[in-house]
Amino acid sequence: MKYMNEALSSQLISHELAFNAVSAAFIAASEQAKLFPVVIAEGHAENSIFSLKSANTAELVGWKAGSYWPGNIAKNIPCHASTIFLLDQETGRLDAVIEGSTVNAYRTAAADAVAVSVLAREDARCLAIFGTGHQAFYECVAVCRIRDIRSVLIVGRNNDKAQAMIDKLAAVGINAQVTEAEEACRAADIIITATTAREALFSAEWVQAGTHISAMGVDTKDKQELPPALFDNADLYCDFTSQSVVIGEFQHADKYVVSNKLTMIGAVLSGRAQGRVNNTDITIFDSSGIAVQDLFTGQYLLNAALDAGHALEC
Repeated sequence: MKYMNEALSSQLISHELAFNAVSAAFIAASEQAKLFPVVIAEGHAENSIFSLKSANTAELVGWKAGSYWPGNIAKNIPCHASTIFLLDQETGRLDAVIEGSTVNAYRTAAADAVAVSVLAREDARCLAIFGTGHQAFYECVAVCRIRDIRSVLIVGRNNDKAQAMIDKLAAVGINAQVTEAEEACRAADIIITATTAREALFSAEWVQAGTHISAMGVDTKDKQELPPALFDNADLYCDFTSQSVVIGEFQHADKYVVSNKLTMIGAVLSGRAQGRVNNTDITIFDSSGIAVQDLFTGQYLLNAALDAGHALEC
């Protein structure tokens, strides 16, 4: 069995590797992958949860286990943890275990960047980000690699966290400022939501023609970030239709919208469906987070480790 610890996976991961892995994963998801129902469970500790997301493709089979232990704050260790498990396709034996908590942040942000690459306007310059948590920073960096973003508008509930994010973005050369929700939406060419919200974060009428929206935070029932009024007059995309409409943002869309307007982003990447058509359309991408992303990212990391000469057998 191959084993990659958190230190090595954090060393090998990059926005480029994650982008390439997730692009391949989305194409596989739209063509031949099988995804299975997400299992969400609880730990004994108060408010602790973990999930299992599993899938197979012609090349890969396995799952990702993710956990959230809020009590870790008091221990000064991260609340989130992720581990990727790959099985041998021929025998079903465990082939690789990859600790990937940092990797997961890159993988999630890569989904956003991939969507932006085919759905956002080429001249997009202003990015609005709802959320000031750990993931929001990675989203901004990933998207700023894909478009020539000149300004980032941060919308958050906690001023201290917002200022900390401004400082962190400044350290990597990204200019950001705190803005109110309406002002941010009206100015933005791209809107990203990366929150744990359970109701719409802004009003549909604030979104301007030509805006692209990446909804990154909804991955369980009853979460919500976007106003459903947006869906009727926007082009709608997702990572995987059957998951998006159950635990993703489009659980809040009516059945007509889902059956007639929802396109998997992998079909756009492979040329089987259209992405952005003109500069006035509003486009929405829902990332519910699919296991195929984890399987491909894990395999790309294994390949990178072997190319660099790291011994992984244990």
